[in-house]
Amino acid sequence: MRMLLTLLAGISLALAAQEAERMPTPMPILPSKAEVAKVVREAQAWDVHSYAKPKEIRTLHIALDLKADFEKKVLQGTAVLKVKVLDPAANSMTLDTRDLEIQKTDASPDGKAWKTVDHTLAAKDPILGSKLTVSLPKGTHFVRIGYATSPTATGLQWLTPEQTAGKKEPFMFSQSEAVHARSWIPCQDSPGVRVTYSATIRTPKNLRAVMSAVNDPRAKRTGVYRFTMPNAIPSYLMAIAVGDIQFRALGQRTGVYAEPSVLPKAAKELEDTEKMVAATEQLYGPYAWGRYDILVLPPSFPYGGMENPRLTFATPTILAGDKSLVSLIAHELAHSWSGNLVTNATWSDVWLNEGFTTYVERRIVEAVYGRGPEEMQAVLGRQTLQHLLDTLPPADTVLHLVLSGRDPDDSLSEIPYEKGALFLRTLETTYGRKPFDAFLRSYFKHFAFQSVTTADFEGYLQTNLIAKFPAKKAVVPVHAWIHEAGVPNGAAEPRSDAFKKVDEAIAAILKSGNAAALGKATSESYLAVPAPWSTQEWLHFLRGLPADLSLDQMKSLDAAWHLTDIGNAEIAHVWLRLAIQHGYTPADARLRNYLIGIGRRKLIVPLYTELAKTPDGQVRARAIFKEARPGYHPLAQSTIDQVLGLKD
Repeated sequence: MRMLLTLLAGISLALAAQEAERMPTPMPILPSKAEVAKVVREAQAWDVHSYAKPKEIRTLHIALDLKADFEKKVLQGTAVLKVKVLDPAANSMTLDTRDLEIQKTDASPDGKAWKTVDHTLAAKDPILGSKLTVSLPKGTHFVRIGYATSPTATGLQWLTPEQTAGKKEPFMFSQSEAVHARSWIPCQDSPGVRVTYSATIRTPKNLRAVMSAVNDPRAKRTGVYRFTMPNAIPSYLMAIAVGDIQFRALGQRTGVYAEPSVLPKAAKELEDTEKMVAATEQLYGPYAWGRYDILVLPPSFPYGGMENPRLTFATPTILAGDKSLVSLIAHELAHSWSGNLVTNATWSDVWLNEGFTTYVERRIVEAVYGRGPEEMQAVLGRQTLQHLLDTLPPADTVLHLVLSGRDPDDSLSEIPYEKGALFLRTLETTYGRKPFDAFLRSYFKHFAFQSVTTADFEGYLQTNLIAKFPAKKAVVPVHAWIHEAGVPNGAAEPRSDAFKKVDEAIAAILKSGNAAALGKATSESYLAVPAPWSTQEWLHFLRGLPADLSLDQMKSLDAAWHLTDIGNAEIAHVWLRLAIQHGYTPADARLRNYLIGIGRRKLIVPLYTELAKTPDGQVRARAIFKEARPGYHPLAQSTIDQVLGLKD
């Protein structure tokens, strides 16, 4: 590591040179004071998941020119990086890559006159990929890299027409979080490095490209699409999708993209999106990204949602038909403040993204749908957290994780989400909602468009909330919440009145112990068919059933509410897990179709894990996975390979 004083000395030279440079697209210039603050912060701790050395040379802007080749399943073209030399002694730049074919590297002082320069691509590390080192002559301000992705790039999925909703056209989409942007862009792939970007994407003329950038909803299908992202974002938020994609407006600044056959259902389900944006602005300040649109992807998308700025990527499993799962959109929208606007500087600080976002998500749900739904979500979240505390190693239950030598994808549980949200809920109940809202609003404003560490948050919390209420300083043990295992005493305890009748139904089953009494409970209780319960009530009910249910009771439950055939993906997930645990064979066909039909890791991995607990289940799981694997995203494939012992 080069000395901090050398880094700071190089800043003034770099900023002076920057004034004379011309960018392909406009980008904001950081003031010297902010630049110095960033270098100081990064010198204290750097990202163990990146080869990059942004304290020496920092990327400011990436200009992409890529062709989407569906026959070869590759993106091919160039990436032009505008760079700022912070250390005058630096004569090379290191970038993150994974399975990229590097064809040529050039350097330029002005982005016009180019000179071919040497590069070295190191051997591949299983987690970090391959370090790309590019030689830089003095005076370099632009680096151009000609490259092609691999057909098996971990951050891209190429779908055949048969794997899409429409069955007519192929589809491709990216998933860059956590460290997969490097599999389709040579970059400084760390959340601590923010860049603006522009792109020219070339596609087959019958397909449309969209990106996490300024999209034109009225764009014609010409085969050439141009994008700009004027706000500096980390590489994991760079995103692309190409397919038979259409658009429908939801409001003045909101809309949904999807395949034609999915679009009407998606637009109806997501019609409250504009209300959510307005509600969040009332809570935490102006929405900073212009438009907020949603792209509903094919079922193979491995996550519930991905908060790509200006264009959330979402799983179709949220389209339940009754808006009961749209809290996922509230979550991804919340990231526009907590995550995209203020970003975790490293993946050890990921709770700053996910814990804050889970808390804000529930505040959005409360503002739009009322306190009742928020309380149910909070109770379910507390149940999930307790399960994790009971099953995970203590070291994995701290908020500020130690991730050296670990893949951030494999080591991320719901601890950062639920423990982080509970910590913030505890601060709210301790200091009062009004002061805490004011604190959060100021936090988002103060650190806007910056990447911050846990230490940054702790310092800001101490100065801007705790110090203002000295009598309450000892009430919330901040260090224990962030750096120690488990949940400290005095944590807020969310409660839900709506779950009381659910608990009564569970109690009736526990008391009776037989299917006949279950039928009586069905006819006489709040559970009378058709059940008026929300998804959250159903999840609470199914999670609360006794572990020793008999097959007759499983049959009675299924007969009463047709749980095996239910279309809600979240409820079906819990029911199918119960079916595996209790050997309920009438659900076998549904389980197979469920695992083949969707690729969302949260929903499928626990089912494979449950199957793998018995020899017969292992055989079934491998047979289903063999059939389903081609339709899964590489991230899901890798995870299930490990679950089933197919990968060391």
